[in-house]
Amino acid sequence: MKRTLALLLSALLVVSVASTASAQLVAAKDGPIVYGHHHLNTTNVDAQKKFFVDTLGGTLIKIGTNNAEVIKFPNVLIFFRSNQAPTGGTRGTTVNHIGFSVPNLHPVVDKVKANGFQMITKTEVAAGREVKDDIAGPAQAGGASIAFALAPDGVKVELVENRQQAIPITLHHVHFFNPKNAEMQAWYVKTFGAKSRTGGAFPAADLPGVALNFSPSTDPVVATQGRALDHIGFEVKNLEEFCKKLEADGIKLAVPYRKVPALGIAIAFITDPWGTYIEMTEGLDKVSD
Repeated sequence: MKRTLALLLSALLVVSVASTASAQLVAAKDGPIVYGHHHLNTTNVDAQKKFFVDTLGGTLIKIGTNNAEVIKFPNVLIFFRSNQAPTGGTRGTTVNHIGFSVPNLHPVVDKVKANGFQMITKTEVAAGREVKDDIAGPAQAGGASIAFALAPDGVKVELVENRQQAIPITLHHVHFFNPKNAEMQAWYVKTFGAKSRTGGAFPAADLPGVALNFSPSTDPVVATQGRALDHIGFEVKNLEEFCKKLEADGIKLAVPYRKVPALGIAIAFITDPWGTYIEMTEGLDKVSD
């Protein structure tokens, strides 16, 4: 019960952003369900800010009566449950890492290292892919160069180079690992209406503004709750009806649908069959400066 209350309070902090800042969920207009936020457990918010703001270029905003700190990027917000020591990093959980795209990898990688953070590209890419200066070259003709960094608390972050990208950084993907990755892909396609994509290195599913990637894992994976990335979040239009549909499909709500009238938003939580904790919100796309 105490944990549920804490999660609800945390969710209220999330949605209270409406009074002070733009969430920049620019893809929200493109579909009924889009990606909304990452929510991290940490005992060192300053270290997280150094990585996500000073290094990657996110924008720090303060929300609510307690001036809770949130970091915004195009199409994703990063929230913190501060003073909550994570039980482990993202590796070994159902959400192995989060991904951003940038126009040019080299200066970003240089800044990651200059700011004292670890590059882990060599240990994270598939065998046979050339790694030079902590950047893995394209896997095939026309493929993207990538790099992996380790953010505070063991949050694994992939950086993908997109030379055609006009903005400095944006949300790119959420990468799930699971021994039953094909089943996981099918669940997200069915549950959230993501568009299935096959033919690459792993199955994927697309929503406006984000790719959901699903890699096979030879090792068991654990649930996200309590880990550095506690839960992921989707912004859903007509959330109340969506929650009814979930329940009709046999998906239990971990935290029932509820409105926050003063803020004009609604929230609910579910857990996927493999332990990924998921918050659903309605209203983050309506926030303004």
